[in-house]
Amino acid sequence: MTLHLAILPILIPMIGGLLMLLPPFAGAHRYQYRRVAALLLMLIQVAFSSYLMLMVVQNGAIMYAVGDWKPPFGIILYADQLSAMLVALTSFLGLGITLYSFSGVDRKGKYFHPLIQFQLLGIYGAFLTNDLFNLFVFFEVLLIASYTLLMHGEGKQKTAANVHYVILNLIGSSLFLFALGTLYGITGTLNIADMAARVAELSGSNQIIAQAGGSLLLIVFGLKSAMLPLHFWLPQTYAAASAPVAALFAIMTKVGVYCIFRVYTVIFGEQAGELANMIQIWAWPLAILTIVAGTIGALASPNLRTLAGNLVIISVGTLLITFSLRTPEATAAGLFYLIHSTLVTGALFLIADMVGQQRGKALDYFVIAREIKQKALLGVLFLIAAMALAGLPPFAGFLGKLVILQSATGSDQIVWVWSIILVPSLITIIALSRAGTTLFWRNTPSRDASESPGVSKWQLSGTLLLLGASPLFALFGASIIEYTNSAAAQLHDIDYLLEVMNLGGDAQ
Repeated sequence: MTLHLAILPILIPMIGGLLMLLPPFAGAHRYQYRRVAALLLMLIQVAFSSYLMLMVVQNGAIMYAVGDWKPPFGIILYADQLSAMLVALTSFLGLGITLYSFSGVDRKGKYFHPLIQFQLLGIYGAFLTNDLFNLFVFFEVLLIASYTLLMHGEGKQKTAANVHYVILNLIGSSLFLFALGTLYGITGTLNIADMAARVAELSGSNQIIAQAGGSLLLIVFGLKSAMLPLHFWLPQTYAAASAPVAALFAIMTKVGVYCIFRVYTVIFGEQAGELANMIQIWAWPLAILTIVAGTIGALASPNLRTLAGNLVIISVGTLLITFSLRTPEATAAGLFYLIHSTLVTGALFLIADMVGQQRGKALDYFVIAREIKQKALLGVLFLIAAMALAGLPPFAGFLGKLVILQSATGSDQIVWVWSIILVPSLITIIALSRAGTTLFWRNTPSRDASESPGVSKWQLSGTLLLLGASPLFALFGASIIEYTNSAAAQLHDIDYLLEVMNLGGDAQ
């Protein structure tokens, strides 16, 4: 099983999703069968992804050649500590949103659970592939599933948001193909490790063409990650999606961020000759402006779901700050922050949905409305999420931002990093305080409040699963930081990658 461990995260959701389309699970009346199958699949994925993390820690990175076609020619999967960690994070998030959907969200469409599995398939594949063309293929898989999931539940707002989302991603896919064609024409390969070895050998006009291809990739990954100025689609799109889908989409932007880390550290990193750190001149301003845009958007958000979407943008900008520092220590700090922000932001989307269900027509908008039925329960959940996202102790958000601040060493870096991390954190506290004050304190007496649906056990279990990770991560912070340090060191060690792929000069 260990031999094929790297491909199991892809095979399990693919086969499981296809099986749920067959007659035993088809039909609106068979939703209970689909729920059992979905829960079983998610538990299996969590178990195997955790085992994958354990194996790469104990035995090193795993290179899996599909069909036994060796690199750089075959379809290559590469599970190192970084990709294994992100696969485990995605599976854990998937388990939380699956539990939440059992409250009734999944009954609005009989293909909800199969589509979730196909979405997970695309995300897992994007994290595990070591080939740019296969990365494009997995991007399309996750995007096609996301198009349909965004429409889940119907509604005019969903349709409008989906049209914008589809058009932008079709443009991004076209640019992705142009970039791949350009890089393949110059290097003769799309294998990430092989391309890393060949880029340093380019000279003259070939360097310029490769730089153009690399710049196109930055546009594509910037669109996927919602990096400024390609961020404007995210708040409304995430706000329009159903709560479990929006929570799952919290990992989607991290796919784009992961690609930036992987491609511009491995292919265009320190060893790339004249093309080394080619996007560094853009990384700093784009990271800073992304945080600024997300912060302004958070202050201007009309409802809690849009606020959560803008907090996703802030987290993307924060991760880009750690990328811009270009050190293993900064990368490790970013990885710790990535885990925390993904889970807590996902939980905030779920909390926004529960709050909206108990406020009548006002939903989660920041307006005076009837009193929330379960104010104490939802208020505590919101308070925990707000403190974690704002980076207040004792939650993991504080520890995540602390290690990011510590990763800035030079005097210039300290000025920029500390300012751009701490000031938006203060403004985030203000935005979340305004949201909590309006939603939980500015109420009008109403007899209708007692008629609102209470929080179901499925909603509570899914939310607590994601939200409970923040205090646990703070409690076991030292062990997690040790893991992210090792994962970052592995990412920055290009010779190690070439050796695993048997492409380096010292490979056995």
